[in-house]
Amino acid sequence: MQKSIQQLVDEGKMLPLMEEFYTIQGEGYHKGTAAYFVRIGGCDVGCHWCDVKESWNAEIHPPTDTDVIVENAVKYSDVVVVTGGEPLTWDMTVLTATLKSKGAKTHIETSGAYPLTGDWDWICLSPKKVKLPKEDIYKKADELKCIVYNNNDFAFAEEQASKVSEDCILYLQPEWSKREKMIPLIVDYVMKNPKWKVSLQTHKYLNIP
Repeated sequence: MQKSIQQLVDEGKMLPLMEEFYTIQGEGYHKGTAAYFVRIGGCDVGCHWCDVKESWNAEIHPPTDTDVIVENAVKYSDVVVVTGGEPLTWDMTVLTATLKSKGAKTHIETSGAYPLTGDWDWICLSPKKVKLPKEDIYKKADELKCIVYNNNDFAFAEEQASKVSEDCILYLQPEWSKREKMIPLIVDYVMKNPKWKVSLQTHKYLNIP
């Protein structure tokens, strides 16, 4: 019997694709390097300052065959960044296995609010207060990226940093609309607490996607 589209989505053989594009990674450890981005629709974390709110409703993004997503990606780059939305809303096992079979490196940007699926070469964990990460992802994160919207976010960042491994790279990143106010505070905080690094959304300064 032929499987329904919903069954294929549930199995990760199709995913609600919002957009895909080849660009320069603008944030965190890999900033400045070329990568292919796959933005998956669907997110119920609901950050009020989210700059991709159109990704939240998965139903408006067409279920796309995972093999097609992979074929599009590897034409451009051997580094594929999966983001959202919240990509871990869906099972990432098939996507990452297929990417790796084509020789691609798999990166994910996630809030960690859902169980970790997939085989990842790099995990960027960006926790959100409204829906905290699952405990098992903390020790697997390669970088922790905490968004600073107000002064209270420094304490939250420290709470999150206490849960990751010693090798995890720690970043504080100003929320874009608050950057003029928060950057001086972040710079001062990092100078006093040098285990942290500053992350900026450099792609926005470069005026690229």
